[in-house]
Amino acid sequence: MASFLSPEWLADLTTTLNAHAGFKAAIANVDLTLQFVVSDAPVDKESRYYFDIADGSVLAAPGDAAEPDVTITNNYETAMALSKGETNTQMAFMTGKIKVTGNMAKLMMNQAMLTQFAAAAAGMKVDY
Repeated sequence: MASFLSPEWLADLTTTLNAHAGFKAAIANVDLTLQFVVSDAPVDKESRYYFDIADGSVLAAPGDAAEPDVTITNNYETAMALSKGETNTQMAFMTGKIKVTGNMAKLMMNQAMLTQFAAAAAGMKVDY
């Protein structure tokens, strides 16, 4: 079981998302790069990682994307709550727990992908 925000978690997440039929269908024609910043991540965790979605697949990787379409910033507590399914992205955004910068229109056009992401990730075993 991978530790949340570790390189192993990102690798497991990539595998899980690419194996989920609903997520794969939702990203079939999507070209989107999401940068994530966890403002107060513990020292042993990845504080910056990204999802590169293109050609019907996704890569979750540590570090910074070369040219992200959207950057999503939140604290560690919110990142964990989102990962555990204890809160959803829309509620976190509306209550100011996540900040989103960049191409909001492109992100909003891909709501089905976000819904399927939550469904796919819900089955992962993660050590928090």
